[in-house]
Amino acid sequence: MSAGGTRIGLLRHGETTGQGFCGRGSDVPLTEGGWTAMRDALAGGSVWDRIVCSPLMRCRAPAQAFAEEAGVPLAVDDRLAELDFGTWEGRTAAALMETDAGALGRFWQDPLNHPPPDGESLQEFRDRVVAGWNDLAPSENERVLVIVHGGVIRLIRALREGWPLEKLLGIDVPLASLHVVEPWEPYP
Repeated sequence: MSAGGTRIGLLRHGETTGQGFCGRGSDVPLTEGGWTAMRDALAGGSVWDRIVCSPLMRCRAPAQAFAEEAGVPLAVDDRLAELDFGTWEGRTAAALMETDAGALGRFWQDPLNHPPPDGESLQEFRDRVVAGWNDLAPSENERVLVIVHGGVIRLIRALREGWPLEKLLGIDVPLASLHVVEPWEPYP
């Protein structure tokens, strides 16, 4: 990463104690390995001027620790939470294949038009996350670390890289991975 200039770092949380679909409705903590992987992802001497995070503890707890260690301000933004998986929260794909295989298959094939039962649509998710993203606009030469979820990073990458929303699930965002955004730009 460059030493100067405006920069956003999107850091996905590490491994959690949760199982299955862990979205907005699953507030699960990180494992020790998850904490270690996140620290390792930031261990390159990167300097951040502020940290913004999802309210869910798997993002909020490390964000609070990193902000305190670096002596930088922290903002928690509810709009940066993961997609709400509704009745699928905490359930594995294997379990859903036994009870809700049709809906799960439709979601995987066309998540834009087939949201999880009682969950959030991808359009609602997009609108919420984009509103949060646009509000975190950095000032000139400011470096902002944003600690969030795989779905949030997939969405921002899709917008930046020109992926259609219905292909969101195909964007690879490993646990504890850091994705640098230079330059920052708002989205409609």
